[in-house]
Order: sequence, then structure tokens, then C-alpha cells
Amino acid sequence: MELKLQRPLLFFDIESTGLNISSDGIIELSFVKIMPDGEQKIKTWKVKPWDYTNHCQIPINPSASAVNGVHDEDLVDCPRFIEVVSEVADWISGSDLAGYNSAKFDLPMLAEEMERVKSYCESRIADPKVPQDKKEKAKETLEKVSIDLHGCKMVDVQTIYHYMEPRNLRAAYRFYCGGKDFDNAHTAEADTVATYEVLKGQLDMYQEPDDHHEIALRNDVEFLSALGGRPKGIDFAGRIIDRDGVPTISFGKYKDRPVKDVYKTDKGYFGWIAGGDFTLDTKRQFKRLFDQYQKEAKEEAVKPLQGKNFDEKVDILKAHFGSR
Repeated sequence: MELKLQRPLLFFDIESTGLNISSDGIIELSFVKIMPDGEQKIKTWKVKPWDYTNHCQIPINPSASAVNGVHDEDLVDCPRFIEVVSEVADWISGSDLAGYNSAKFDLPMLAEEMERVKSYCESRIADPKVPQDKKEKAKETLEKVSIDLHGCKMVDVQTIYHYMEPRNLRAAYRFYCGGKDFDNAHTAEADTVATYEVLKGQLDMYQEPDDHHEIALRNDVEFLSALGGRPKGIDFAGRIIDRDGVPTISFGKYKDRPVKDVYKTDKGYFGWIAGGDFTLDTKRQFKRLFDQYQKEAKEEAVKPLQGKNFDEKVDILKAHFGSR
């Protein structure tokens, strides 16, 4: 069915350096604009992600490169977002927006990039050291980028999908267990039995790869528990994840930083965790890692003593702890 439109509908998608909207940047932006008469226009930009404060390229998170196949060196000669933002704004102007999961990620990321350009232009205009011609250029860009994204209607196709095809236990039971429903939904026993039946139905359905499923399910708990490739949570709340064997923080100012790196630079952070509004399991795991790193540091400190004679050991200890 063709869309009935009063205004152009702009479908868009973003690839980025990572998933942190406040610190990551756009590396690719694609628009498909559907006009009320059915005409279709397509435009894609490759963008060099830019830190306007430090005047340098934002590095791509390796986990993002693994998904989108783009690396830092691929973008060196691409324009920065500020250099294409006027054209981007022209495409958006007078349109409503659409995308898949775009309301939660793509739209906030696009808005953040535009806010960065606004802030940079405002700082250029206010800076007495900036030549007048460049101030005028900043004013022109600022006027273009001041488009109100909040005024655009946003159609999120994923939201419609999940609304029309709910991903709850009742829907899963109907899908995998022959179209039937089960009684007493939302009682613990009925839900638990239904979950068991759903898993058996999944194993029956996905025995061989096909055009829509690259892999078959294996009747093996280790395989099933690892399916999906998501980083394993070291704590049950997922505040620390196992990233290739490295305990890594998954939230806040140290998001994507190894816990050990934070131990080396900000031991007070562990005290903040201990007194914060976190689960007891999360606190326990941070404490366990803190104790582990502290023990490793003490063992590292005495390693130079191994194989030394008594006088050499004394000299090393004096140097490490002082002459007392």
C-alpha cells in the first residue's frame, strides 16, 4: 500500500562511532525522502566525526567498526558534519521523519550533532579573534541549523512492529506452540511452564539454516546461553560486562572503560559505587575486582625482590617505602 502523505516523509538512518549519544558522532547519514506524489529521493553522506572542542577526529569504537565495517582511516578525507549540515537541514525542512528504532537513537544522535554545530557557531560569533567573514559564515550556518526537530512528527517503524506483533510470552507461545493460547497467564507457574514449552518449540522450528536464519539452534545449553553475542554481564544488573575477557564498565562517565583502568586512575570511584544506589551484587563485584587489583598491585611491587640478595632487597624496600 502506498503512503498517503500531506507532507514529505523523510526516512533516515545513522551509523556512528558508538552508542553514547553525548560523546559519539555520526559517520554516515542516509535519507530517503518520499514526496506526497510518490516521488522518491535518496541522499547519503559519509562524515568525518569531529570534536569541535579539541579540534580532532572522534575515534570509532572497535565494537562499532565490527558492525558497520568503517574504520577511522576511511573517514579522514570526508567532510565534517558542519560542512554538510546546511544540505542536511534543507532535506529535513518541511518534512516529517521516519526510521527503525530512530526515536530512541537516530533522532537523538542527529539532534546532538546539530546542537554541537550550533554551539560551535555561537562560540565563533562571540570570539573577538575570529575574522568578520568567518563570523558571517558561522551566522549563516547557525541560521540553517536552527531547524526545530521537535516540531517534526516521528514515525518509528519498530514501535509499530512491536505494537502490532508484541514480543511477550503469550505471543511467543502462540507462535511456537501451534497457535494456541495458555491459561492463567501472568501467574508464575503458568508462565514458567509456558517458557519451557516455547524453548522446545524454538528448537523444533530452527533445526536447519534457511534464507531468513543463518544458523540452526543447537540443543545445547552452553550454545543457547551465548546466542545473540551480547557481552556477558559480570554482575546481574549488567553494570560490568565481560568484553573479550576484560571486565568493562557499561554506564556513566567511565562507560566502555576497563574496570582495571579506572582502579589505576580513580580509586574513589569504587567508594562511590559502594555507597550508591546499586544492587548488592553489583557492589560485591566491584569490591571483588578492587580487591583483586589491589592484591595484584602488591604482588607486582615485591616482584623486584625475587632473586636478589639481602642487601639488594633492603635497598629496593628503602626506595619503595622510604629509608625508615
